[in-house]
Amino acid sequence: MATLQDIGVSAFINILGAFAFLLAFALLRIQPINDRVYFPKWYISGGRSSPRRAGNFVGKLVNLNIKTYLTFLNWMPQALKMSEAEIINHAGLDSAVFLRIYTLGLKIFVPITILALLILIPVNVSSGTLFFLRKELVMSDIDKLSISNVRPRSIRFFIHIALQYAFTTWTCFMLYKEYDHVASMRLRFLASQRRHAEQFTVVVRNVPHVSGRSVFDTVEQFFKKNHPNTYLCQQAVYNASKFAKLVRKRDRLRNWLDYNQLKFERHPDKRPTRKKGFLGIWGERVDSIEYYKQQIKLLEKNMASERQKILKDSKSILPVSFVSFNSRWGAAVCAQTQQSKNPTLWLTNWAPDPRDIYWCNLAIPFVSLTIRKLIISLSVFALVFFYMIPIAFVQSLANLEGLEKVAPFLRPVIELKFIKSFLQGFLPGLALKIFLYILPAVLMIMSKIEGYIAHSTLERRAAAKYYYFMLVNVFLGSIIAGTAFEQLDAFLHQSPTQIPRTIGVSIPMKATFFITYIMVDGWAGIAGEILRLKPLIIFHLKNMFLVKTERDREKAMNPGSVDFPETLPSLQLYFLLGIVYAVVTPILLPFILVFFAFAYLVYRHQIINVYNQQYESAAAFWPHVHSRIIASLLISQLLLLGLLSTKKAAKSTPLLVILPILTLSFHKFCKSRFEPAFRRYPLEEAMEKDILDRTTESDINLKAYLADAYLHPIFHSFEEEELVEVEVKVERNKSHTASDPTTEINPPSPPHQVNHPFSPPHYMYHPSSPPQHVYEPSSPSHYAYHYENDIYHPPSPPHYAYHYENEP
Repeated sequence: MATLQDIGVSAFINILGAFAFLLAFALLRIQPINDRVYFPKWYISGGRSSPRRAGNFVGKLVNLNIKTYLTFLNWMPQALKMSEAEIINHAGLDSAVFLRIYTLGLKIFVPITILALLILIPVNVSSGTLFFLRKELVMSDIDKLSISNVRPRSIRFFIHIALQYAFTTWTCFMLYKEYDHVASMRLRFLASQRRHAEQFTVVVRNVPHVSGRSVFDTVEQFFKKNHPNTYLCQQAVYNASKFAKLVRKRDRLRNWLDYNQLKFERHPDKRPTRKKGFLGIWGERVDSIEYYKQQIKLLEKNMASERQKILKDSKSILPVSFVSFNSRWGAAVCAQTQQSKNPTLWLTNWAPDPRDIYWCNLAIPFVSLTIRKLIISLSVFALVFFYMIPIAFVQSLANLEGLEKVAPFLRPVIELKFIKSFLQGFLPGLALKIFLYILPAVLMIMSKIEGYIAHSTLERRAAAKYYYFMLVNVFLGSIIAGTAFEQLDAFLHQSPTQIPRTIGVSIPMKATFFITYIMVDGWAGIAGEILRLKPLIIFHLKNMFLVKTERDREKAMNPGSVDFPETLPSLQLYFLLGIVYAVVTPILLPFILVFFAFAYLVYRHQIINVYNQQYESAAAFWPHVHSRIIASLLISQLLLLGLLSTKKAAKSTPLLVILPILTLSFHKFCKSRFEPAFRRYPLEEAMEKDILDRTTESDINLKAYLADAYLHPIFHSFEEEELVEVEVKVERNKSHTASDPTTEINPPSPPHQVNHPFSPPHYMYHPSSPPQHVYEPSSPSHYAYHYENDIYHPPSPPHYAYHYENEP
């Protein structure tokens, strides 16, 4: 059991670690050699160029400006300058709403902390029950500040119940206001968006096999019959795993070709060479540029042959299709209705953003989906219980006194002052953090096996699994295992009828463990997040050994994004701890407040300068955040109800019975009031946007716009893209030169349309459209890859995957 001294040691270690991380970050971020690691968001958006282009050799590596070292902490006020509207424009609605979770935590817990510390701490301290139980139970000074210190049958429990009502009312009030605000933000955000392919498209899965008819013809006939006035076109999905391997191989060869061409440009007097044998180790020495050109030419012949095989083989067409409609209204009707008498066939849902699609899961049949979800559910259940072993080990570190009573031979080592403080105050939280490190990746793999087709959905489902794991293992598991270890002697020697009483008294005592965990994960861990030590090391290692071209350097930069599968469940655990222990052990609340304030500052900085979200779901995760905070309220009420029952508070305990019922009623009201905005697209809204489109852009060729939006990225012919792009630029150069030689050349308008080998005959393929992105006639430069000041800029703003779906 950690004492005040142990908590002090832990606080000192974690504060010192957090300060060291922040100091290292403040110094590393101003060095030119690290600029791409700490400001990748601005490189991607084109708002920043490398500071290494100017100055001498030393100046390219180290910042020689003394003034910047005197203001190295200015990142903190800078992180707070950007308004919420600017963050939405800069990073998207997902990022802005993610930050609102931290401000919600502050809004909820600041008043609760003040009330709890001013009222509950004096009530608990003045009772003195644990003084009489000190020979039976293992306890610390912190436990005297908890509800465990209140005498059984005490009238003081009415104060705890009254504050539980007050805290629940305040939390529900803030949840209602926040849900209302986020729902309004989402609707405004969607209404302000320009035309995107996913607004007109649904994904159709489990297309039935019809004898003598191809999948394409089956889909065409079905939708022409059932949606005759709104059906526009479709894009089939192909099984092309072999072709994908060839594309990846060609990309590697082109990268080597770019590297050798750049090398030759820098040293024109010496052409680069290599050996033809395995890995260039042995064999005849040849000219590298000509060698890679020849290898690419041979590979492209193989790719053309493989394309023809896929095109001619009807079996390569999968029973899934992207069906587009001539209006948002038509797409909304199809996506939100049942298409067939058989509910397992013709499954429709909103199509995700093309960049959000997880292509591997598109063709999984309905029956297989059900089996997969069952298997994964059982696997998650088994994994939760498997992790009880390391959780129990962590609790054994946190409760050394309980082990000493059963195993006295360990006492000489454990009783060393510093070792004991380190083991109980710091090591348990660190050990738990280490055991949880690989878990999000495992849960993401499980979610992919389940068969979800969008990366955004995969992340939300992985986050749900991680939340259940944190709830069962980290919270309940730590309490149960910790109670067993703490009161091991009492469990073994007392009457079975007294065990519930012992557990009831001991649950509040686990606050000391959770305090150490909050300091490790929420203080030092968040400071480690802003340091980005792992991306920093990887970037420089890649720069030294792997980077050959500017494109390689951009890939090595790897800004990453908000890790929703791990971050959201961790956030929800902090809400759970704060809500549960607000009445039970309120001394934990200041540690929660420090976490929310510090994490808000850090993640604000990361979202502005570092993270580059790969998709935009328009805050589709908010209903999950809301429902899990409600679950925390229910858990806190039930735990307090059980705790008071062990305290023999028969007069006051019944007053709590009504509170869970009221909380569930509030949740049901919010669910019916706000959740439809996150699950359905209103037909009224769809029709209004369609009418606006017809008024402002009546001549838009929607079929051409949607033609290859959902063509698998690997099927885009890069060679055709480059040829057509050159042709279009030459033509536009001529026209601009003829009219005004000083006029700036704008990005090309929609180029010549040619039939794509993987598109149905009536589709028009845009060869110059970059793969994985939807071509937008209104802003072609929005997705253009370009070089400016020798910096390679990929498309900066992500597409908005604001699709709607019914999630379990």
